[in-house]
Amino acid sequence: MAASTAKLDGLTQNEAHFTTFMEEVKAIEERDAVLTPKQQIDRLLRPGSTYFNLNPFEVIQVPPDMGIDDIKKKYRRLSILVHPDKNINDRDRAQKAFEVLTNAMKIVEDEEKRTSMLAIIQEAKEKNEFLLEEKRKKRKKEGQSTEIEEDDPEKFKETLYKTTVKLFADYEIRRRELAERDAVLRKREREEEIVQEEKVKKQKEWEKEWEVHKSRDDRVESWRDFKQGGKKKKKIKNRMAFKPPKPKLEQR
Repeated sequence: MAASTAKLDGLTQNEAHFTTFMEEVKAIEERDAVLTPKQQIDRLLRPGSTYFNLNPFEVIQVPPDMGIDDIKKKYRRLSILVHPDKNINDRDRAQKAFEVLTNAMKIVEDEEKRTSMLAIIQEAKEKNEFLLEEKRKKRKKEGQSTEIEEDDPEKFKETLYKTTVKLFADYEIRRRELAERDAVLRKREREEEIVQEEKVKKQKEWEKEWEVHKSRDDRVESWRDFKQGGKKKKKIKNRMAFKPPKPKLEQR
């Protein structure tokens, strides 16, 4: 009973921390809404942005459960800040940041892709809850207090963020590996097709060449037979026309 109560308390604490986390996210959104264009560009192009920017909601700086219309409003505000025409002195980086932002919005607007992103985020939440619960169990088994550092809202937020980023990265790495494997397979299949096509091509060329030679040989043979046949007839005719003289008997 005590164990069940402890487990329930742990889940309740985590739920409370998550609620606090979401409230802090909103506060951060209000704070980041006034970031300068340079700060927004730096944020979108910071080291590791290849993986940080996989979460489109993180890119646009909105909670996953925000309505699409409100997300569009936030996107428009950010797009104005990082637009290349608004950052003439940093046009190249602004263009890259603008493309990152635009791509994130396209993902959010695509219902199927958005559903996939939300599924990853939900999986990250569940995974984070599981890891924290396992951490509590381990401490209890070792006879220690079930309190963990993630009980602190700030630390909980950091852990959840890292778990989410890592999960997005894991899926992206897996996607790339499958894409590379598929590309290698398609390349191998294409190479085999080319080899087969070459075989068929050579076979057809050989058959065509053979037909040409056969036709030529047939013509030559026919002509040779014709000439030889004419000579034979002529010889036979001459042989039949020649009559050798009768031998004379010797008289004594």
